[in-house]
Amino acid sequence: MKRAQRNMRGRFPRPVATSNLHLDDEADYREFEPFEGEFGLYPRAPSNDDGSALQVLTIDMQKERNAGSHNTADFINTPLLVVRRGQEFSIDITFNRPLAPQDDVQIEFLIGSDPTPQKRSLQIVTLGNREGGTWKGQILGVQGAVTTVGITPDTQSIVGLYRTYVAIATGGGMQRTQKDPTTNLYLLFNAWSPDDDVYYPDDAGRWEYVLNSSGHIYQGAVGSVSERYWVYGQFDKGVLDACIYIMDSCQMPIHDRGDIIKVARKASAMMNSQDDNGVLVGNWSDDFSMGTPPTAWTGSTKILQDYLGQGIPVCYAQCWVFAGVLCSFMRSIGIPCRVITNFNSAHDNTGNLKTELIFKPDGTPDRRNTRDSIWNYHCWCEAFMKRPDLPPKYSGWQVVDATPQETSDGYFRCGPAPVIALKDGELNHQFDCRFAFAEVNSDIVYIKMDRYGNMNVFNTDKTSVGAQILTKAVGTNGMEDITHTYKYPEGSNENNNTMSQAEQFGLERDNSEMPESKLSASITVDPCQLGDTVKVTVTFKNQNQVDKMIKAHLEVSAVFYTGVVLDEFKVEDFSIYTAAFQSNSAVFEVTPQEYMPHLGAKMSLHFVITGKTEDENVSDVKVIYLKPPPLIVQLSGTPQVNQQMFVTVYFKNPLNMSLYNARLVMEGAALLDHREFKYSVIGPNMEISQKVAFRPQKPGWRSIVAVLDCQNLTEVTGKVDVKIMP
Repeated sequence: MKRAQRNMRGRFPRPVATSNLHLDDEADYREFEPFEGEFGLYPRAPSNDDGSALQVLTIDMQKERNAGSHNTADFINTPLLVVRRGQEFSIDITFNRPLAPQDDVQIEFLIGSDPTPQKRSLQIVTLGNREGGTWKGQILGVQGAVTTVGITPDTQSIVGLYRTYVAIATGGGMQRTQKDPTTNLYLLFNAWSPDDDVYYPDDAGRWEYVLNSSGHIYQGAVGSVSERYWVYGQFDKGVLDACIYIMDSCQMPIHDRGDIIKVARKASAMMNSQDDNGVLVGNWSDDFSMGTPPTAWTGSTKILQDYLGQGIPVCYAQCWVFAGVLCSFMRSIGIPCRVITNFNSAHDNTGNLKTELIFKPDGTPDRRNTRDSIWNYHCWCEAFMKRPDLPPKYSGWQVVDATPQETSDGYFRCGPAPVIALKDGELNHQFDCRFAFAEVNSDIVYIKMDRYGNMNVFNTDKTSVGAQILTKAVGTNGMEDITHTYKYPEGSNENNNTMSQAEQFGLERDNSEMPESKLSASITVDPCQLGDTVKVTVTFKNQNQVDKMIKAHLEVSAVFYTGVVLDEFKVEDFSIYTAAFQSNSAVFEVTPQEYMPHLGAKMSLHFVITGKTEDENVSDVKVIYLKPPPLIVQLSGTPQVNQQMFVTVYFKNPLNMSLYNARLVMEGAALLDHREFKYSVIGPNMEISQKVAFRPQKPGWRSIVAVLDCQNLTEVTGKVDVKIMP
C-alpha cells in the first residue's frame, strides 16, 4: 500500500486515501488546534456566566435507539452504531455543564486517512448558525448537561466506517475529544430514502432485497429446475467489516465509495481473484483438494470471514457462489440486490450472437471443433439503483456479474448493465451490455462440417438461449419468472426490433438462408430422480407430402453445468419410418447402471439426436438434471431468543453405491454458526444424523440451511424455517 502511494507522488500532491478499516494508530487531529486567521490568533471566546469552560465528558452513539428507524437492528454482532445515509440519527453528548447559547460546538465525522471536506471524507456538523458541511445537525433536546443532537448525512455521503469527534471553540482554538473507537459508526446506502441512488420503492422489496439474510438460488436445467438454499448472512459477525476490507484491498479511493455505480463495478471485479487478489478462486474442474468444493458452501458468511481474517482468496467458487457472495456484499452495505439464474446461458467465444455447435459428416457431435457452449444455467446478480450517468429510463435493476468470463476495462467484471437496455437492444450504454445481451439472446447454430472442412448451416434455434430467467419471489419461498424483464416474447414485433437494434451495435447474428425444413426432431424425458431409470422419447415429425425413412443417431453423455460434455457412454443408431404428415417416436431407457459410473458429481445428462434423409438434416439437444435424494432438517426446542434449541439433520443413502469423502455442513443466520462434519464412507441404505444445539440471537423468521457434499454426489440440500419469538 505504501509503495503504491509513493509511486503516486508525481501525480498527486498527497497520496489518495484508499484505506478505511485498518488505519495506522495515529491521531486524526491534535486535541487542541489553534485558530489561525488573517491577523493572527482569534480573541478568546467567552465562557459561561460562572466562568467554567465547556468540556465533553461522554459521547453516547445510542445504537439501540437509532437501529429501529434505520433498519439496522440485525447488526447485533457489532457494538458500533450502524445507520443509513439521508436519514437523521441522534446521539447524546454529556458536557460538564448545560450548553449555553454562546457555546460554539461542532461534531466531526472522518473516514479514511487524511480526510478533507473537499473530498467529503471530513464532515463538520455545526450546532449554531455557523456554516458546516453537507451533513446537517440540530439540537433535539437538552436535559441538564446532556444534549441530544440529530445528525443527517446527505444522500451522496461516502459509505464505510467513520470516526467521531466533538470539538469546542475555546479561547485560541478548537479543543477536541480524544480518539475513541467506541464512537465510530458505520454509514450505509439507504434504500428507504427517496433521494438515495439505491432507493427501492416498496417495503416488501426492501425487506427481501436488503434485509432478508437467506434465499434460494435456482439451478438444474430447463424443465428440471432445482433450488439451492443460501445464507447471505449480511448481518453476521465480521461481514460488514469484510465488505469494507474488500474495498480497501483493491485500493478503491475513499471518495468514490459513495458512488453506487463505482461501488458495484468494483465489487464485481473483487469477488473473483482472477486479476486483483479478490475474494474467491474459481474452479470448474473435478479437483477441489486444495480447498472447499463450490457445492459444499451453504452461504457467504464463512467465505467473507475467512477473506477478512486471512487476506487471501478463498478456494473455491463457481457462478452461484460468486453471485451469492456478491449479493451478501451488496445487501450488507445497503444496496438492494438479488441473485438470478439464466437457463440455457450462451457463452460465446467470438463476441457475436451465434453459438455454433459443430457436427461431423455422419451427424455425430464434433466436440473437438466446437468452441462455444451453452451453460445449463448461469447465475449473476441484479442490483437496484439509479443511473445518473444515463437517461432516467435506464435506472432500476442492473446486471452485475462477478464470475470471471471476460475483461471489462482491464478487469474480469461485468456491469452494471441496465436490464431495460438489454430488453430493448440498446447496447451502446455502459457497462458491458453487449456481453450480457448475448448470454440471453444468442442463436444456436447447428453446422455440419464435411470431410474437407467446409461448414454448412443446417439448423438455427433462436428460442432456446435464455429460455427461462428466475429469481426468488418477494416474501415467499417460491420462484419468480423474470424472463419478460429481459426479452419480449419470441417472434413478436418488439423482439424482432430488439434483435435488429442489437445488430446495429455490431452483434452479428446468423442470417443463413435455409429452405424451410418440413422435418423436425425433438427429445422429451420423463421427470426422474437420481437412481431412477431415465426414459427418453425421440420424436420425428414429418410435414412432407411423402413418407420419410430417417437414419438417426442418439448420444447420451454426462455434462458439467457449464455445457462441457464428457465422452458419450451410450450410443443408439437406428432407422425410423415416418409417414407423410405424421409423427413417429422411438423410446429408449438409460439405466442407473449405465449412467452412474460416468455421472460422478455432475448430476446432469446430455442427449443429442441427429436425423437425416436424402435431402434433410435435423437435430435436437436436451439436458436433464437428476434430482438428488433429500436431506431432512428438523428443529426442536423453544423458538425464542436465547432459549436452547436443537437442529437435527438426517440422511439415508437410497443409492446402490457408497458415497465417499462426505461432508455435512449446516448454518443459519442469527441462529447457528457454520458447522461441518465429515464421513469417509456412507454405504448403500446407510443412515447418518447430526444433532446440534444452538440459541437464537434475534427474533423473526429465520432459516437453517444444510448441505451434504460427497466426492460422487453433490447438491444434497435441505432447509427449515422457524419464527423466533422475542
